[in-house]
Amino acid sequence: MRTLKFEDRDEWLAARRGKITGSRLKDIIVKRGSGRKIGFYELIAERLGIPADDESAMDRGTRLEGEAIERFAKETKKKVDTSLVIWAREDDENIAISPDGFIGKKEGVEVKCLSSARHIEAWLTKQIPDEYEYQVLQYFIVNDDLQKLHFVFYDPRLLAKDFFYLTVNRKEVQEKVDEILAYERNVIAEVNTIVNQLTF
Repeated sequence: MRTLKFEDRDEWLAARRGKITGSRLKDIIVKRGSGRKIGFYELIAERLGIPADDESAMDRGTRLEGEAIERFAKETKKKVDTSLVIWAREDDENIAISPDGFIGKKEGVEVKCLSSARHIEAWLTKQIPDEYEYQVLQYFIVNDDLQKLHFVFYDPRLLAKDFFYLTVNRKEVQEKVDEILAYERNVIAEVNTIVNQLTF
């Protein structure tokens, strides 16, 4: 065993980056199945990027959204409209979404500036994180003309793979879109009934 000594806490913290430590082991070991836990992706991200600062995830996402869309437009040669809009269904404007960007009516652009670990996980797995499944579906639920959603990932803290995007095509999600639209219509109907009972 080697013992490494440090003069201050910052130096000690820097030396821990990218290493499996006692406090991190629980985020590495997989007890069931053969997938990877977030600690695996954190190790990779720490070796490829600069440390995160104290900026909140929401603030960082808002600040970087324009850069990400600009990068997407440059790499795809697509003209992305970033007007501040809300899309609402023709038959019920209570079913809506606020696109980060769009290319006409047929293509949407959603940007995520995730933690470096989550960014690397999405790049390695080529999957949009599960927590955004309904957001993806909502684009297609609201806009019947939408054929593609470009889900953009951007993290300039990473020295490699700081930008990429995954494209979802309507045909891949149409069955779920139909199912969730029916569910939303039932929820809206129930909400309308309760609001009417309480206001009359």
